[in-house]
Amino acid sequence: MTTATKKKAKIKLQPLGDRVVVQRDESESTTAGGIVLPDSAKDKPARGRVLSVGDGKLLEDGTRGKLQVKVGDRVLFSSYAGETFKVDDEELLLMREDEILAVLED
Repeated sequence: MTTATKKKAKIKLQPLGDRVVVQRDESESTTAGGIVLPDSAKDKPARGRVLSVGDGKLLEDGTRGKLQVKVGDRVLFSSYAGETFKVDDEELLLMREDEILAVLED
């Protein structure tokens, strides 16, 4: 179980169960041809970094299932995954682990 902490406001985010907090990667602001895109024209990236994880899904026998992702993992998810919320003017996603499609390896 790991908690995401913001340095400025000292807000701790502890997702419950099989949920994870993800910070979405920045979207590209220019095209390959050099055209600068306004925020309204940008697609939200479906990639991000895991900031905190819950303690696992509660199984029928009362134990907790271990999550496959960990803090710091770069992940790929669908563009409609999770719930978006703001903490200190930073947009974060809260999603279930099963909404994550893959872990990206460098």
